[in-house]
Amino acid sequence: MNAGQICMCVDRVIVHRAVAEQLTVGFAARVRALPCGDPADPGTAVGPVVNPGAAQRVAALVADAVAQGARLTAGTGQVEEPGTLIRPVVLTGVTKEMRIYYDEIFGPATVIHVVDSVDEAVTLANDTPYSLTAGVITENLATGLEVARRLRTGIVHINDQSIADEPQAPFGGVKSSGYGRFGGQAGAEAFTDTRWITAQTSGHAHYPI
Repeated sequence: MNAGQICMCVDRVIVHRAVAEQLTVGFAARVRALPCGDPADPGTAVGPVVNPGAAQRVAALVADAVAQGARLTAGTGQVEEPGTLIRPVVLTGVTKEMRIYYDEIFGPATVIHVVDSVDEAVTLANDTPYSLTAGVITENLATGLEVARRLRTGIVHINDQSIADEPQAPFGGVKSSGYGRFGGQAGAEAFTDTRWITAQTSGHAHYPI
């Protein structure tokens, strides 16, 4: 969606080692098959980013990761004509020393992290300054709810992807993803101050002394 230029987009996919190879192979193949190019073409799934500067920034994040040992399983990270197109990238083997580990990508790139337990997944998910939204995919709803409660994000979608918004829902994040909420009553409370006003309607107020 929007070539990854949405605040709710998934920068990181955290997957258990038991299914990591299957997911990585299938996910990368699907990403490589996405039609890219002219956004005016109805068949295009991923168009260009907003401007050349944004394209160069995403390309630099990918290049930095690859130079330090990350592996490309989809895309090249190269900027193509008209200077704003980057074919979707999937990276594995990303470590904390790479800029893309902590930086918000805000472009057509995703990092896959492999973990050995739910605890490790939660720790890794919370190891970020950006905490707007997350998705938890599981066949066990109780496990999904438990993980959702442990995630330090403003929004969690169980068995769905991370991009969702409804006008009545309290939308917002924690940490560097902002403060307060908008949407529905939460929006009214975030953008207004609650006040108490009284008025005597008959005569003067009575005081005991």
